[in-house]
Amino acid sequence: MTLVAGVDSSTQSCKVVIRDASTGAVVRSGRASHPDGTEVAPSAWWEALQTALSDAGGLTDVAAIGIGGQQHGLVALDADGSVIRDALLWNDTRSADAAAALTDEVGAAEFARRTGLVPVASFTVTKLRWLADAEPDNAARVAAVALPHDWLTWRLRGYGPAGEAPLGPDLSELVTDRSDASGTGYFDPARDEYDRELLSLALRRDAAEVVLPRVLGPSEHVAGPDGLLVSAGAGDNAAAALGLGARSGDVGVSIGTSGTVFAVTDAPVVDPTGTVAGFADASGARLPIVTTLNAARVFDVTAALLGVDHDEFSRLALAADAGADGLSLQPWFEGERTPNRPDATATLSGMTLASTTRENLARAAIEGVLKGLAFGLDAMREHGVTAERVLLIGGAAQSPAVSAIAAEIFDAPVVVPEPGEYVAFGAAVQAAWALTGSRPSW
Repeated sequence: MTLVAGVDSSTQSCKVVIRDASTGAVVRSGRASHPDGTEVAPSAWWEALQTALSDAGGLTDVAAIGIGGQQHGLVALDADGSVIRDALLWNDTRSADAAAALTDEVGAAEFARRTGLVPVASFTVTKLRWLADAEPDNAARVAAVALPHDWLTWRLRGYGPAGEAPLGPDLSELVTDRSDASGTGYFDPARDEYDRELLSLALRRDAAEVVLPRVLGPSEHVAGPDGLLVSAGAGDNAAAALGLGARSGDVGVSIGTSGTVFAVTDAPVVDPTGTVAGFADASGARLPIVTTLNAARVFDVTAALLGVDHDEFSRLALAADAGADGLSLQPWFEGERTPNRPDATATLSGMTLASTTRENLARAAIEGVLKGLAFGLDAMREHGVTAERVLLIGGAAQSPAVSAIAAEIFDAPVVVPEPGEYVAFGAAVQAAWALTGSRPSW
């Protein structure tokens, strides 16, 4: 039996799934937690990956591996391969002003034309501008810029800071894929090329010599330790689409730390409003996507407020009528990305003596999150995306209330696939593709 491994290095944890390369059957798995926060020392991801790999039985019998990871996070490296400062994650909104400044300098329509997106606080390009303005000494030291999955792939292959990694700090060995590169804000997914003019604009200096990861194709690989093949890896949503086997007409809705609506399309999407980001996928196609900051954690905080676990939270929500008797929760607890409201707070409205019940509050929390995602689906439809079915994934998709209410809110058939680590599944699909040269049809 030939084995391949897929990794999901997400915001909250690292998951490893090892699969039979022929059948896709899961052979074993492992996981480890990540620290909380919107900025994290990348060394914590590396430690978690090693722990999760050990928990999954190691890699000695594995032929190929792929790493899927949270998108946008800024890993800035100096010439010695050292991390300059803790990584700013996708959900760190301190770069909101930088996003607005870059949009003003370039123009929203021009940014969308050149990169498929309009800057918001989440994207790497805005975090680089924040670094240039807030920490100019650190910005001056930047010799390479990587994303979380790029950096982990580099470390897994044996590269890293001088004295810490067997192969040393060879920055030219950084690699990535189209999907993750397309979420930076300085990559053109139509031409598959970096836009160094935008990178220089963000860093406020000539960035011609700054190393950016080499972009590998869907089936390409690089050498890892002890004969292990390492695939290009992918951004988490692209890896999830690959793991689901999503095709044209499928719309994925993922409810995890963030909420996402994504679809696989052949044609690029360019949205000058910035609502839909025109990312690339992990198969060579496109992955238009709408992302919200507030998703499953809205359910966590509301359940905690009600003093119940998630099973009881679900029961309460299903006991309320649709519309929660007029009680409405706008769930922008952490600001919001779509719409772009980085400084927003949540609002509960429609409170009357009759509507203010435990059941209605639980229902309003779920409806608030799902309506935000339904708005994203409507925005994608305006750009020609078709939704023959909605594939509902993520931890919250297993809630009976979430899946039932989703079927009422989304005007397309809702399918809840079997529970699984779909980002890690997709990374394993990519590993098998790199190993055999053919995309598996598990």
